[in-house]
Amino acid sequence: MSDTRYSRPPITALEQRPYQNVSGVLGSRLFAWLIDIVVLFFLGWLVVVLLALLGIVTFGATWLLIPIAAVATALGYAALTIGGRHQSTWGMRVAGLRVEAADGGRPEGLAAAVHALLFYVAAGTFLLWLLDVACGFARADRRMGHDLLTGLVVVRA
Repeated sequence: MSDTRYSRPPITALEQRPYQNVSGVLGSRLFAWLIDIVVLFFLGWLVVVLLALLGIVTFGATWLLIPIAAVATALGYAALTIGGRHQSTWGMRVAGLRVEAADGGRPEGLAAAVHALLFYVAAGTFLLWLLDVACGFARADRRMGHDLLTGLVVVRA
């Protein structure tokens, strides 16, 4: 009796993936990111205000959660929107983009959160960000470095 969990072929990054329309994606991603930054600004301030008000009741205990909540808000936003039904953040929807797994399927929420985390880490360091964007210009499928690491691809919706 064989267990089917272990009989699957290994996943490799070199397999041919289905056709995905990536024309003009890099410019649209910049536009979408700017919209998402505005959305995250307002969501972040909403969380900070709620934690600050709750801090009055808890004698300041929730104020310690504010730095953690800022990061959790950004990662949760990516996980819920990219991992959700539309497969895109609000900025991506406006720009006409969608995120797919490299095999053409729907991305998981955890992969979407890691995707966002890697992007924001790269964006915080100019050299890493430059290398990340250079990957997108060098590749025909316009996948950036953090796309390659997470197995996701941004396509036209």
